[in-house]
Amino acid sequence: MKTRALIFGLVLTLLVGVGLYWVVSAQAKSTAGAHAVSGAGTSLIEGGTGAPSFHPVETTFAFHWSNGQGHFECLALTPSTPPGAAGSGNFNTNAMYVTGPITSVSVGGTTAVFKGTASVTGLGAGSNVPFTATAVAGGPGTTLVLVISGLTFNEIVLAGQITVKG
Repeated sequence: MKTRALIFGLVLTLLVGVGLYWVVSAQAKSTAGAHAVSGAGTSLIEGGTGAPSFHPVETTFAFHWSNGQGHFECLALTPSTPPGAAGSGNFNTNAMYVTGPITSVSVGGTTAVFKGTASVTGLGAGSNVPFTATAVAGGPGTTLVLVISGLTFNEIVLAGQITVKG
């Protein structure tokens, strides 16, 4: 009789444990993929290249995150002609290119903060360089802030859209 009670207790414990595992596993999967963030467009970096010459910097960016995976791209261009000269509005010089996987995203309201590692050419060049980007949902006028290689780029979206679901 004691053996049957012991076996019944073990089977019951095993069934309860399996049930709890499936519940916790399902909740983890549903929250891991709950965030979806995407965006693409062009932006202007506040303050351009900075002192002493203040050349404007235009970026083309694109990123996406869903189901626990994503990618980030950002190409920064500056004019090859000095400010004020003919052609100074032609953004034709590659100042920086950032490309890499997004490894995590946190969402608060209409703002997403995502992190990853990137390959960087130009300014701040390197491999496996950690980055953090903060994107605010919206169209032209919204913001994207990229922190990479010890540099912070405050970008104002000129054209495009950023979408944050969480």
